[in-house]
Amino acid sequence: MSLLTLLGAVACLAGVQAQSCLNTVNATGYLNYTTVLGYFLQDVPTTNASTFDYTATNFGLINRTYPSTDGLTANLTQWQKFEAQVNALNANAPLNTAYKVLFMGRHGEGVHNAAETYYGTPAWNCYWAELNGNATNEWFDADLTPNGIKQALIAHDFWAHEIAVQKIPYPQSYYTSPLTRCLKTANYTFAGLEFPKYYPFVPTVRELLREGISIHTCDHRRTRTYIHNLFPTWNIDPSLTEYDQIWNGVTAETNAAQDARSKIVLDSIFSSDDHTWLSITSHSGEMGSILRVLGHQSFSLNTGAVIPVLVKAEFLPSGPAPSHPPYTTSTHCAAPPVTSIATLAEGCVCGATVTAAGIVTPIYNVSSDYPSGAGFQATDLPQGPTSNVVAAPSTYGA
Repeated sequence: MSLLTLLGAVACLAGVQAQSCLNTVNATGYLNYTTVLGYFLQDVPTTNASTFDYTATNFGLINRTYPSTDGLTANLTQWQKFEAQVNALNANAPLNTAYKVLFMGRHGEGVHNAAETYYGTPAWNCYWAELNGNATNEWFDADLTPNGIKQALIAHDFWAHEIAVQKIPYPQSYYTSPLTRCLKTANYTFAGLEFPKYYPFVPTVRELLREGISIHTCDHRRTRTYIHNLFPTWNIDPSLTEYDQIWNGVTAETNAAQDARSKIVLDSIFSSDDHTWLSITSHSGEMGSILRVLGHQSFSLNTGAVIPVLVKAEFLPSGPAPSHPPYTTSTHCAAPPVTSIATLAEGCVCGATVTAAGIVTPIYNVSSDYPSGAGFQATDLPQGPTSNVVAAPSTYGA
């Protein structure tokens, strides 16, 4: 049961834009999140994230007993026992508390991931990532590589195994970033699996589940029309405008700014979704931010990997005031950099043709509803239906 149903305090409907929900939450109370420890290997400090294989560890679910299943003689799988435990937690929770399980999956390898490996991180961050692509590949709103598709299909097959063998609870709701690599990863992962008719695979595309805002074109999303045409039956959140109003090619989120954004989207989901078992397909940086908001330890996911988190959400009468941390102005080079060092902005050493500290103007002329350099703030979210809102399209060089 959601906090919306329990309290009647958050007057948000499913799919309503995040900021409207957040404004109501802030007017009446505060949602506080904590990770409930002791259930998943990914919660354990000694687990090595770089080598962790979720397919070899039952999604990381720890083999243990639970108070809710003590004394049961039924031959339950570990996931069935965990499901009973989560149900017991919700049944016995105070009226201001709800427990949800988030299955957070990172997109499969994208063209931009392969390009960074090819060019090396300094050259990628300082020059190549600011282009749409090279002579052979495009990474603007990067698509999946063949390896990325394979990783998503591995997740598909593992879900099929877990459903058949472990009787894992079905996701009841699906959410995804609006960027192409996540849209396709979610589809490759879940399409074709046998889900109950009452829990169909119909994701909701949420603007604020996108990757951390940077000057990299791989994080500049395509249009709402493109998303709809790609998957016509999916739900698209009303706050997602036709053109990308957040990315501007100049400013980037700090961790604090991204965490404020992640809090908004979590508040919206937790306040409007009655379901307990949720799937979120997003990005390494964004899931890292969500984990920080949830009080989870840092756990970097490899491309295509999945992390489950048991979340306790408490509706409190008050909490910290909403924060709107400023964005930073990013620099890059007009040509591949000489090298990269950490003491300079963005680490870029651009060479003799430009200042050593780099340039701040976009390589491409980007026009959007947000003035160049203004950056996106949490308060900038659209406040109403956006079917008639059309921003100026971005324009690019050859």
